[in-house]
Amino acid sequence: MYLGIEIGGTKLQLAVAAEPGGQLHDLVRLDVAPALGAERIRQQIAEAGRRLIAEHPVRAIGVGFGGPVDAAVGRTIISHQVGGWEDFPLAHWCQETLGLPAVLVNDSDAAGLAEARFGAGQGSRVVFYSNAGSGIGGALVIEGALYRGGGGVASELGHLRPGLDCCSAQQTVESFASGWGMAEAARGKIAQNPQAREAIDLLRRCEGAPRRLTAQMLAEAAEEGNSLASSAFHDACRVYGWALAQMITLLAPNVVVLGGGVSLVGERLFLAPVRAHVDRYVFPPLRESFSLRLAALGEQVVLHGAMALAAESQ
Repeated sequence: MYLGIEIGGTKLQLAVAAEPGGQLHDLVRLDVAPALGAERIRQQIAEAGRRLIAEHPVRAIGVGFGGPVDAAVGRTIISHQVGGWEDFPLAHWCQETLGLPAVLVNDSDAAGLAEARFGAGQGSRVVFYSNAGSGIGGALVIEGALYRGGGGVASELGHLRPGLDCCSAQQTVESFASGWGMAEAARGKIAQNPQAREAIDLLRRCEGAPRRLTAQMLAEAAEEGNSLASSAFHDACRVYGWALAQMITLLAPNVVVLGGGVSLVGERLFLAPVRAHVDRYVFPPLRESFSLRLAALGEQVVLHGAMALAAESQ
């Protein structure tokens, strides 16, 4: 059996399975408290991981991490949500703490590999995967194998800078189009005119604390006719569609798979406008060359991909 671990900005998941892509057993899901930093997450992994290994014949561990990693040496580079992950030897730490060989992969790469092998991209030669949630990531899978680039970091869709005026590393597709990016844009519009009817509605939903505003709140408000919330989604979908079109133009995948929490808000708010903007910005000869699909493996997709890489390492 294999142990899969997903480390995100808001959640931590661990599970075991007999085979990658197969049924998950003994799934553990824990909340992440970003203010407590990476050390608290490592404590949670040690406690839950030791129990799972004691109860199941685990052979190897695969870890999907929510941020850029150096997979070749098993080190995290940074987390954009939780402090304490800068240049951390996570694969070695897992091996020392849990007593089994471990491999490390970026969570988007893990999810992309799983969707290409077991999910919405199964059977396709070239699959590009992107998740839109608290952050935005990307992964390219060619004939069932991850493309990692020349230095181990590739397909970082969320870190494209959308436009020539974006001269700062903080002005990225992720900063505009992720769930957190949409909420930040809405907070800015609320601050400009807090007495507007739409702003008052959003403040009511977040109990008067704009920092608590989430993409889910915006989605609910937009569905109920809040034009400020609808505008936040419109702007985010335009940036995201533009970014996907650039990747399609460069990589010419057969299938583009979209996952992450933002993708779950539905056809009208997300998928239809993203499709329209992809069509607007993509290289015209490629418009009919790919299919755009929602991810099929749900919230456990990173675990499946991490375990697949753990199995390959044996």
